Parts: sequence; structure tokens; C-alpha cells
Amino acid sequence: MKKATILSLAFCAGFSIMCFELLGGKLLAPYFGSSVYVWGSIITVFMLALSIGYLIGGKFSLFAPSVFRYGLIYIAAAIAIVPTIFFSEQVMDAVFEVLEDPRYGSLMASTLMFLVPTVIMGMIAPYSVRILTESKNSSGQTAGFLYFVSTLGSAIGTIVTSFYFVLWFSINQILWLTFSIMFVAGLIALAVHFLDSSEQAIEAEAV
Repeated sequence: MKKATILSLAFCAGFSIMCFELLGGKLLAPYFGSSVYVWGSIITVFMLALSIGYLIGGKFSLFAPSVFRYGLIYIAAAIAIVPTIFFSEQVMDAVFEVLEDPRYGSLMASTLMFLVPTVIMGMIAPYSVRILTESKNSSGQTAGFLYFVSTLGSAIGTIVTSFYFVLWFSINQILWLTFSIMFVAGLIALAVHFLDSSEQAIEAEAV
């Protein structure tokens, strides 16, 4: 049950990351356009943020890894998305007043709005591998399959967001949906943790 849950949540994380990234282009477009400069800035910030998240998540997984802490990462990522929902226009206005250049303005705006949430989401992948790895011999296969699931989620998130969500919903509605996916994923991880703890306690009493 735990393995299936972790894989499902990793899929959700991959889905949410790409959904969030694509919305970045929609948020910046009214101010800086949608040129290659803008998308270059968004992709740079997301790649940098994910790389930092992978590093931090790997370090964090060394200290008493648990599904409980894993769930907290999802909840923290969800909460980190909220400022983008409420303050994106204010951030964009402030940046545009200082940097009208679509290259540096979009880079600054992307950093302010997307760096922190994406760093936290980047922590999920290495932490997932740590929880699922049962032995050194299986670590490579575990990591490969988990990244397959996560990347599949990213691919589906890209298609669904760009083909359908942007037509059906407003940007804030999609951001709230992304928030909800991450927050509920975190709650599911916490529930699995407490369920496993209860089962272990019952087994211990039976012995």
C-alpha cells in the first residue's frame, strides 16, 4: 500500500510542477510578452529550483525519513503556491516598474514567484526514492521507475493544462487546483503514515 501511495503521489507532483510552470507563461505574458526570452527565464528558474530541491531533498532524506515528513513536503509546497495566487499582479507591477526589459524583468519576476514553491516540489523526487528503496541492489531500479512515473505525470500535466485547463478555467482557478492536488496529496501521505503506525502498534500488542 505504501509503495503504491508514494508512486501515485509522485505522479501528482510531476503533474503539478508542469501545470505550475505552464501557468508561469500565462502570468508573465501581459507584462513581458511570450517571447523566447520569457520562456527562457521561466525554464531557467524552474530548472534551477528543481536542482536545488533535488539537493535539499536528498540531504533531508538522510535524517529519519518517514511518510509523515514526506507528506509535510507536499503541504509546504501547496502553501508556497498561495502567494502566487494572491500577489502575482503586485509582484509583476513592481518588477515591471524597475525592469521593463523582457529578458531581465521576466527572469526577476519568475524568480520571485516560482523559485520557492518549485524548490520544495523538487524535494519530493529524491525523498520518494529514499522511502521506496529497500536495498542497495534495488535502488537503481526503484529510482528509474519512480522518475518514470513522475515524468509521466509531468507529460500528462503539460498536455492537460495546455490543451484543456487554460480553455476551461482562469489562471487562479488552475493555481487553486494545483494547490489542492498538492495539499490533498500531503494529507494522504499523513493518513498512510498514521495508518501504518496503528497497524504496527496492533501487531506489537498481539506479539
